[in-house]
Amino acid sequence: MTATQGRPAAGDGTNGDLAAESPGAGEGSAGRSDTVAGVVGQWRVVRPELDTGPMEIVGRVNRCAALLQQAESAPLRRAGLSRPEFDLLGALMRTGHELTPGELARETFSSGAAVTKRLKVLTERGLVERRGDTRDRRVSHLRLTDAGRDLVDAVMPEQLAYEGAVLSPLDDDRQNELADLLGELLSRLEGHLRTRQP
Repeated sequence: MTATQGRPAAGDGTNGDLAAESPGAGEGSAGRSDTVAGVVGQWRVVRPELDTGPMEIVGRVNRCAALLQQAESAPLRRAGLSRPEFDLLGALMRTGHELTPGELARETFSSGAAVTKRLKVLTERGLVERRGDTRDRRVSHLRLTDAGRDLVDAVMPEQLAYEGAVLSPLDDDRQNELADLLGELLSRLEGHLRTRQP
């Protein structure tokens, strides 16, 4: 499935850039004209016996995620942060207490190696500080510095406003409907994955 591929979002990552993204691949099923619809239409020509219904959902979720990652919002870019780095800062802020690197990895759905790399950057910038465990030297506890807390406080409202602008083509009712559907799917996927873990 190649529906998540395509040209990167251009410009400075504003809502206008995303809205201006051309469908490119032509019109697909049910009168839709986004990129995934074009991919689905192509598959229906070469393999008409295939049920492409799942591709209509999974492909669009992946494509939306890819475009949002490519766009990189202006608030984070101005603050010199990547989204994964901001997620770490946000986790330390919203939980309200110190976290170990392992706990941070779970909170942000990241690998331990990725968290270690990001923490090095954030610590060097003076946004996060470590405290050694008094009982186990192998364990460290992490918390925001005053500078880190101030940065999250400043960036979070701007980031939410940016994300609101991205979603603005959908009215409130449609956004709530989408949130409910995605929440239901996510809950089922998380439950399914948990039951499969040893």
